Amino acid sequence: MSPHTKGALYGLTAALLFGMSAPVAKLFLAEVSPVRMAGLRYAGGGLGLLLCEWGRRRWGSAIVDDAPLRRADLPLLTGIVCLGGMGGPILMLLGLQRLSGVFGSLLLNLEAPFTIVLAVGLFKEHLTRKEAAGAAIILLGAGLIGYAPFEPVGDLVGVLALSGATVCWALDNNLTQRLSSLRDPLAVMKVKAISAGIVMIGVGCFAHDRWPEARVVAALMGLGMVSYGVSLVLDAYALRFVGAAREAAYFATAPFVGAAFSVPLLGDTWGSREVLVALLMGVGVLLLQGARHVHLHTHAETEHDHLHSHTDPHHDHHETFVEDTHAHQHRHQPITHEHAHVSDLHHRHPHA
Repeated sequence: MSPHTKGALYGLTAALLFGMSAPVAKLFLAEVSPVRMAGLRYAGGGLGLLLCEWGRRRWGSAIVDDAPLRRADLPLLTGIVCLGGMGGPILMLLGLQRLSGVFGSLLLNLEAPFTIVLAVGLFKEHLTRKEAAGAAIILLGAGLIGYAPFEPVGDLVGVLALSGATVCWALDNNLTQRLSSLRDPLAVMKVKAISAGIVMIGVGCFAHDRWPEARVVAALMGLGMVSYGVSLVLDAYALRFVGAAREAAYFATAPFVGAAFSVPLLGDTWGSREVLVALLMGVGVLLLQGARHVHLHTHAETEHDHLHSHTDPHHDHHETFVEDTHAHQHRHQPITHEHAHVSDLHHRHPHA
């Protein structure tokens, strides 16, 4: 399976797990506040990733040799935690308190376009015209899912707060792409989920939100293991394989997944708009997955440490061939060649 296909599969699966959790979480809104719910789900995600890491070390795994976090990664990791695990959730809560639910949901869809703009404009990623069209179609569908005319909006502070939350998450996505390309995504997401869980539970305590019953706590933490645990790790692998711009487009299908699961769980019904969104997102995903970006490009000399295999033409740095994936410090000599690629760790070169 090519890295491009892997990235699409991981990104869409992450969107599926995250999107389906939204209607499930709504079943508990009568018993627990949104702040407490977010804290419990993040805490469940962090706990689940701790268990995965323990099991991986105990019984072994094909990805156990992924490069661990290092002291030099602290600036990137701090940015991920502060922006994605703290700043984004807090600004989101401030914004949702001042805005209508429908308008707030629409504003939250700004995360994907902001991620793409930052990835292409600031972090030197590249999208072909076909991929850009696919991403635009998916984002159009995501906007249509939450659109409702004549819905009351709210005040300017709420709009700025919620928009600020999406900017935080957009920056978080791009920083996570940089770090998860080099380091173990499970370790990165574990730190983020635990940090976010502590912050959100602390905010809930400060707001004097009541604790729900034990069964609800267990259910929400279990939901968090899937929606904020497994989903985050899969999303981090998608970032590694296809870059932040393409990952943002794939993950933007999550609102549609939530709408689809709302039918059996909440008794919602589908109309012509939902059918149109399904068609739009299907076309957008096909355009993204079907695009090929091939041209002559040059790799400058560089040295770094990350998971790789010698079956990759970029990693023939040993005289002895090693097929298994492994991580160690290695140097890339300058090379000019032509092959299909996306904006992964080794392809941040300029494009005309």
